[in-house]
Amino acid sequence: MDRYKRVFVIVLDSLGIGAMPDSEKFGDTDVDTFGHIVEKMGKLDIPNLQKLGMLNLHPAGRMAGMEKPLGYHMRLAEASSGKDTMTGHWEMMGIRTDKPFLTFTDTGFPPELIQELEKRCGKRVIGNKSASGTEIIEELGEEEIETGAMIVYTSADSVLQICGNEETFDLANLYRCCEIAREITMKDEWRVGRVIARPYVGKKKGEFRRTSNRHDYALKPTGPTALNVLKDAGLDVISVGKINDIFCGEGITKTYHSDSSVHGMEQTIEISREDFQGLCFVNLVDFDALWGHRRDVEGYAGEIEKFDRNLGVLLEELREDDLLIITADHGNDPTYTGTDHTREYVPLLAYSKGMKQGGGLGEENTFAVIGATVADNFNVKMPEGTIGTSILDRLI
Repeated sequence: MDRYKRVFVIVLDSLGIGAMPDSEKFGDTDVDTFGHIVEKMGKLDIPNLQKLGMLNLHPAGRMAGMEKPLGYHMRLAEASSGKDTMTGHWEMMGIRTDKPFLTFTDTGFPPELIQELEKRCGKRVIGNKSASGTEIIEELGEEEIETGAMIVYTSADSVLQICGNEETFDLANLYRCCEIAREITMKDEWRVGRVIARPYVGKKKGEFRRTSNRHDYALKPTGPTALNVLKDAGLDVISVGKINDIFCGEGITKTYHSDSSVHGMEQTIEISREDFQGLCFVNLVDFDALWGHRRDVEGYAGEIEKFDRNLGVLLEELREDDLLIITADHGNDPTYTGTDHTREYVPLLAYSKGMKQGGGLGEENTFAVIGATVADNFNVKMPEGTIGTSILDRLI
């Protein structure tokens, strides 16, 4: 029999726990997303994360660990060269990325890329800078509607985003332009992780709002992952949030789109009430997108507390033969300079009602222990060329 019938892996997007030894090579010094948030706030109301051992793993501010945590805790280092969403998630499922995806945060996209995009799309590009999606629409939406131009922008992540008004640009044309941008940015010198269509509606400033017709054009993983072999073995692989986009649908059997991180946890709680066998893989992006990049310490702290409340509900719903793993994909220290991700260790918290005890498990040198452990649990062999070793025998 499988040790656990269902495994839930929840990624708190960007909740790093301190600088890795090579963080300065990535432009990061003395970064610590979780630790610095706790220090700035003094204390967080996170009883469930405390029970699972988060503060045992990473004491911070005036908060300390519990004498007997319910879960196991471990610190994970990233083996890949990068600090972005795709690199982190792909590594969790076994892929090591040695050539990082490119970011164009400081300079915008090079003139040669923009010229090719304009020529092939038949539209003039405006914007071409790092910006908040809602703010750049407010700034340039009227000009786009009036002139027929195309808003192109980036962020602190490896991404090229194109905004289009659904009434004047047309969704099909927006998607066509994004497909062209995806093809162009396959070149090594322009290689970004994702191209995103960002449709919106409205006719003037103050009325613009983005719609749910967003579409991501991500690179496919560079090889098969744990998700592929789980699916091939006939197991359920359920994705919540942007997991499906990150893996381009590879290895996914069912997907749920989330409107927010709170919504993502609500969906996960509902899924936990259903009967399935396999993996439920969850990404909660608001920590990163709403608060980390915007350097909003209070907002980030509030998001952690909201997660903790729903975590308490999920813990009640879990069954004896369920395994819960909570982790992160990189850091995004809201107390640091700039708006970029930060190169940090990430937590691994593991819990099951069937565990006899909890405690510390030290440190591993790759996020890939997660995928390897899930595969091992279901007696599935990891794909050739992947990295990571299982820690399943330590989660008892």
